[in-house]
Amino acid sequence: MDFSVFLYRDDILWITAFTLGGLTFALGPIIIVYLLMPRKTRQIDGKTDQFIECGMDPIGDSWIRYGVVFYLYALIFLAFDVDVLFLFPVALAYNDDMFVIRDFIEIVLFVGILSLAIVYAWIKGVFKWERKTYLHR
Repeated sequence: MDFSVFLYRDDILWITAFTLGGLTFALGPIIIVYLLMPRKTRQIDGKTDQFIECGMDPIGDSWIRYGVVFYLYALIFLAFDVDVLFLFPVALAYNDDMFVIRDFIEIVLFVGILSLAIVYAWIKGVFKWERKTYLHR
């Protein structure tokens, strides 16, 4: 008798349960918002032509200039976020008692090179937050 049929059935049950759970977490909030959202709010206020409704009337032009500093902060955040995520599997992979000092030195070098990016950004003045004024149109 072949018992592999019973093993696959357990795997299919787990895969089905995780798929249904994932779909519930993905589609559940969308369905809840659709069921609980207020109806006909834009038609009552006569704001059907307004593109974005946040509860407040828009003031001024929607085209404003953002400083480059915002993008630099985002790039630095992404760099450090990815590098910190890299450290978790490295910490698990370097779990051998024989190479403790070598593994520690490799991680210190990695974090040191990462710290050089902070020093470089600091020297370039990325972390200085100066308010810039622009001429209005």
